[in-house]
Amino acid sequence: MGIWDPSRPSCFGQRLTVRAAEIETNKVKPQAPDKAPAGNGSSINQLLGIKGAAQETNKWKIRLQLTKPVTWAPLIWGVVCGAAASGNFHWNLEDVSKSIVCMIMSAPCLTGYTQTINDWYDREIDAINEPYRPIPSGAISESEVITQIWVLLLGGLGLAGLLDVWAGHNFPVVFYLALGGSLLSYIYSAPPLKLKQNGWIGNFALGASYISLPWWAGQALFGTLTPDIIVLTLLYSIAGLGIAIVNDFKSIEGDRVLGLQSLPVAFGVDTAKWICVGAIDITQISVAGYLLGSGKSYYALALLALVIPQVVFQFQYFLKDPIKYDVKYQASAQPFLVLGLLVTALATSH
Repeated sequence: MGIWDPSRPSCFGQRLTVRAAEIETNKVKPQAPDKAPAGNGSSINQLLGIKGAAQETNKWKIRLQLTKPVTWAPLIWGVVCGAAASGNFHWNLEDVSKSIVCMIMSAPCLTGYTQTINDWYDREIDAINEPYRPIPSGAISESEVITQIWVLLLGGLGLAGLLDVWAGHNFPVVFYLALGGSLLSYIYSAPPLKLKQNGWIGNFALGASYISLPWWAGQALFGTLTPDIIVLTLLYSIAGLGIAIVNDFKSIEGDRVLGLQSLPVAFGVDTAKWICVGAIDITQISVAGYLLGSGKSYYALALLALVIPQVVFQFQYFLKDPIKYDVKYQASAQPFLVLGLLVTALATSH
């Protein structure tokens, strides 16, 4: 239900649509080694679907790698925040079961679909940046990738419909959220729109799909989506835009070759890194201001307290060298950002 590639933090139509785009991307076919140097990869990285993965021949492990399990956590957390914001979640078997099904829909199914289709349309850029990845290296066939895309998409939409029935919705709101998120994932990755070609639009789509959509699904499952929550989560998605920019720095070379206007390519590394941290910090401070104005002063102060260590890590790592320290910065700072999401969710539930 989201789009994010950790190596750079992702449907509709017939198989013909996918093949038509293949013709376009095959016009320029970079030549690259089939595999990464033996022994340099990590089996853990392979299972998580992140850079530095070991080469694998087991098809099920390769399929799992394409879904990038490391990207599932934000979606799962988003569902938790939405359920908390609803004010109607109870720690009983039924509500816990509903939330688990919603997490499966959002993460393994729809995020897995998103990551697989993103890798499919990214196979040309991956042949430059990471030629040993499953698709450009030929470790998995075209038909197997396309089958995986459809199975994950239809599985996710099926679970969304089930959740609407389970929740007793007169209008299938969860299904339409899943459908909209899936369409967003497709136009993000695939021509002719290919939102990722524009650093602003593509990265905001990334942020919205990883923060807003799972939150909306969790809240709709247990309560009612209100306009103020929609606006607040879309505002928070600007912080998601900043997070997405972090992932663009390591792909500058491939983006330039293929004409993708990521912000580091368009503005240069120095300007883009300040845009990145500005989007992350100003968004959270703005949300804290909103909470303060709503009479939620303790929640606002808690959110501001969580921004402080993020700023510290930005100066310690990211602003020094966003290419070298991107992973270290994200591992250090992002836990505070996601805790801030939960603080905001709890504030809006009262």
